[in-house]
Amino acid sequence: MAHRLEIESFLRELLSVDRFKDYGPNGLQVQGSDQVRRIASGVTASLAFIEAAIDAGADTLLVHHGLFWRGQDGRLTGWLRDRVARLIRADINLLAYHLPLDAHPVLGNNAQLGLRLGWRALERFGEQDLGFIGQAEGPMELAQLQARVLAVLGREAVCEAGDGRPLRRLAWCTGGAQSYFEAAIAAGADVFLTGEISEPQAHLARETGVAFLACGHHATERFGAPAVAAEVAARFGLEHVFIDVPNPA
Repeated sequence: MAHRLEIESFLRELLSVDRFKDYGPNGLQVQGSDQVRRIASGVTASLAFIEAAIDAGADTLLVHHGLFWRGQDGRLTGWLRDRVARLIRADINLLAYHLPLDAHPVLGNNAQLGLRLGWRALERFGEQDLGFIGQAEGPMELAQLQARVLAVLGREAVCEAGDGRPLRRLAWCTGGAQSYFEAAIAAGADVFLTGEISEPQAHLARETGVAFLACGHHATERFGAPAVAAEVAARFGLEHVFIDVPNPA
């Protein structure tokens, strides 16, 4: 058992929260019980995740996508009211970490995805150094990479093949980081892997020869939150369960 404030302080330092400019508040978003015994981690603080965490006996939730984002008007109505009300009724803490959880060099979404793909980050690129660049053990064909993504993530990537060059310099950034493609190209990448694709990226891949893989926003961000929560659980002697709510995005 640990006090909520101890966990907040530990996570603030572990994830270097103060160095990031983000789209929403990082840290405690809904206050619940002071005492923490069991953490449930997940990608998004959806109502389905909250209900599953309650059923699992969690008193604290740790997610990548929290409840509050820049541009919201702040009114607790509709779906937002329902999520917050359920958390408050169950006296559950909600901790959310967005960019800090992407960026951690060992436990973050990018590092954990790279680990599963067999890549080690050698450099960073892009805004706030969120993008990772690594080197393949040897030249890799695009079909090999597509097969590896399917094996790791359980879904086929949307792919623009570029010019078919052997893939040596690999760039990636999980989630909705399609706007990082130009920075990956400028950094000398042969391929860029992220969660989503928008209209411009297909043209850029065709015109620059750099391959682009969109592997799913949710699918690429399933690994950071449980890795961080497991670290917290080990540090404070807590129970931890990861709850994955499927999402086609």
